[in-house]
Amino acid sequence: MNVVSLSPFDRLLIGIERALETVAGMPEAARPSPAATLQEASLDEQERRHAAGLMRVNHTGEVCAQALYDGQAALAHDEATRAHLQHAAREETDHLAWCAQRLRELDSRPSLLNPLWYAGSYAIGTVAALVGDQVSLGFVVETERQVEAHLQDHLQRLPPQDERSRAVLARMQADEVRHADDARARGGIDLPFPIPRLMHLSSLVMKTVAYRI
Repeated sequence: MNVVSLSPFDRLLIGIERALETVAGMPEAARPSPAATLQEASLDEQERRHAAGLMRVNHTGEVCAQALYDGQAALAHDEATRAHLQHAAREETDHLAWCAQRLRELDSRPSLLNPLWYAGSYAIGTVAALVGDQVSLGFVVETERQVEAHLQDHLQRLPPQDERSRAVLARMQADEVRHADDARARGGIDLPFPIPRLMHLSSLVMKTVAYRI
């Protein structure tokens, strides 16, 4: 079916299906994990739990990214913008699958609050889209810039020998930089104060909670 021909109700049903797959399903990556060729490191219990906490945060971040893109794409004004957001969301699905796989390898689990994170991010995405495509793309730019900085912090905080987690985060970081650049090139605007600050503060809350729960 041509995506352009979908009715708002069709998009709603697809959105519900994607939400269930993101929060409760087993997403499949279109690209192989960057960690696929690397050996598993020897981690003591404290290192394993710390690496798992960091990867749980990143998994939750990808749940939020899926929700944000889905909300924005559902109400995008321009079909080209919608197609761009959907393409970026597919790459974020790779990130989600890679993080989920790494959590299993570390004998851990995703955040129990992922449904809450998804719902909040989807709402933000729809509000941004209703304001206009330039604002919506501006949210992508600001979100991805903040995620880029966050991933750099996690790359430094991982146990030094955990090369599998590091490879995943490094590839994710490169993708996020490209997503921000693409959104800027398509007309994304700088968000006015205090929106970037509020985004940063809400991200801190999510990261603190998701590390443990």
